[in-house]
Amino acid sequence: MVLVGKELFLRSQYTDTLRASLEEVHGEIEIFQFSGEEVDPAMVLDECRSFGLMASHKLVIVDEADRFVKADTRPMLDRYAQNPSEQATLVLRGSKWNKGKLDGEIAKVGVILKCDTVDEHKAMDWIHWLCRTRHRCSIDSRAMRVLIDRLGCDLGRIDSELSKLATAAGEGGTITIELVAELVGLTREDDVWAIQSYLLCGDASEVLHELEVILNNSGKGVHVPVSFACCDLARKLMGIAQGMEQGINANVLAKEMKLWGPSRDPILHAARKIGAARARKLFDECVQADMALKSSVGTPMRVLEVLALSFVRLGR
Repeated sequence: MVLVGKELFLRSQYTDTLRASLEEVHGEIEIFQFSGEEVDPAMVLDECRSFGLMASHKLVIVDEADRFVKADTRPMLDRYAQNPSEQATLVLRGSKWNKGKLDGEIAKVGVILKCDTVDEHKAMDWIHWLCRTRHRCSIDSRAMRVLIDRLGCDLGRIDSELSKLATAAGEGGTITIELVAELVGLTREDDVWAIQSYLLCGDASEVLHELEVILNNSGKGVHVPVSFACCDLARKLMGIAQGMEQGINANVLAKEMKLWGPSRDPILHAARKIGAARARKLFDECVQADMALKSSVGTPMRVLEVLALSFVRLGR
């Protein structure tokens, strides 16, 4: 399976759906996750072909697929796609995908799913599905339109808000337009925390645009919670990276750091990629930026732009 596109929520959701389907068929499965920028393709394919020690089936995930599938690795991957292992499911994920002969071989045994930003119609379909399956509630059609008007079609943010709205509506209840108006404001502190979902995307222009929108539209003094949100993300990355180097299971670390929803996998992947030393350095930069803001050293916009770009470099 190939999951390609910039919508992190969809890549995460499709992966979770696949994992649940595999567990229904095979029972407990082993999950392996690699960075396509760093891992040797031969190692990934050997993992797919080898028998699991703990379970009968493996889910092998490779992120940054465009850096994993290159001119010198395509022949090897072509051969594997022609004769894939029956005891493993290989998933290639990334924001980009370079088309080629491999696409045809994959189509014979798997699927390539686009995870691009959705339009309003698709966002409504997802809202209905999320309410019914994940949040155990229903939603009024007018409330749904207001929700999209206020949040756009960012499925990650929509899912986060639906969780809050569903709690307010109660299990089996209905999310009304009144609830949306009360709990999902046009300018909310939650908008500030939304910067975390952009910091690891690797796209400098997108991050800086979101930062500008938040600082210009969220009122005086908003740079304080924005700085805190950056520090919080760096703290999570540092804690998880240190735990991984000590051999602690990623799922245990995610639970300790209270990671859930679509932000979980990107944060785990980033922590695994950068390691503890770089994560500590990033956290130190966040602390220094916070001190600069409190000491009025430089303008808030400039200080936070420099800090945001430090996160962007990690996402590349």
